[in-house]
Amino acid sequence: MTTEPDQCSAHAATGEHGYTKDKEAHLKRLRRIEGQVRGLQRMVEEDVYCIDILTQVSASTKALQSFALQLLEEHLRHCVAHAAVEGGEEMDAKVEEATAAIARMLRT
Repeated sequence: MTTEPDQCSAHAATGEHGYTKDKEAHLKRLRRIEGQVRGLQRMVEEDVYCIDILTQVSASTKALQSFALQLLEEHLRHCVAHAAVEGGEEMDAKVEEATAAIARMLRT
């Protein structure tokens, strides 16, 4: 089954993305991260000591990295695993896509 580059055959087959079952938890987590980033803005506005701001930047960065790893795991278990069962070009494309995503994560 051929899909658009930003879609996967697992989504086409099930109507769900890998993260769908945990969507509410993910949204809650992202809202918490958003609050951390807004807190950084407030810290700068309030002239907080640089090291204290950097500590919070580190915490926000780690929270985003943790979220990204969870999303990657769900993508591997859902989209890539489904493509592996399908085999052929779909499998090759999903492995290449996941490899590129991992490479981007490692560069950050």
